[in-house]
Amino acid sequence: QQSDDPVEKLRLQCLMRGSSGIKGLGRTFRVMDDNQNRSLDLKEFLKGLNDYGLLMEKEEAAALFQHFDRDGSGTISFDEFLIALRPPMSRARLEVVMQAFRKMDKTGDGVITVEDLRGVYNAKYHPKYQNGELSEDQVFRTFLDSFDSPYDKDGKVTKEEFIDYYSGVSASIDSDVYFILMMRNAWKL
Repeated sequence: QQSDDPVEKLRLQCLMRGSSGIKGLGRTFRVMDDNQNRSLDLKEFLKGLNDYGLLMEKEEAAALFQHFDRDGSGTISFDEFLIALRPPMSRARLEVVMQAFRKMDKTGDGVITVEDLRGVYNAKYHPKYQNGELSEDQVFRTFLDSFDSPYDKDGKVTKEEFIDYYSGVSASIDSDVYFILMMRNAWKL
């Protein structure tokens, strides 16, 4: 799958890493955002792509940066960048992903934690819980870690991380009907 569109090219490179590829890039940028202003200058952007191991010519990366620097300020908001990078999801898919998120986020604070999972996710059927290898909390953490990125396992899953994860899953499923059915079954919606 070759593409001349630099955004599409970067998206494909991320998706080749599996469903959490885009989220991982987001985490890499977050770690690099030293002054916590949720934006990156060209130097940080190039370093982020490099740290995450995405191969791109410097000129191409600079052109990509320009594309996202809509106001010409010399910085890009990485939230906007990640939203643009996400494979587009239909309204119906996004709605079912949000239903699942709201169901999980028992406390309604916009973040899913182990506490939220207690009433929603039954660890007792997990094979590693049944054989005594993991405690209930460890099962919950393992579950959360699948949405969390490998660089920053904080045991919290934000709405953005949840959507990023499922946009990766969504990219590999052609049919809306099948995607929605899968989500409804997985989350008992």
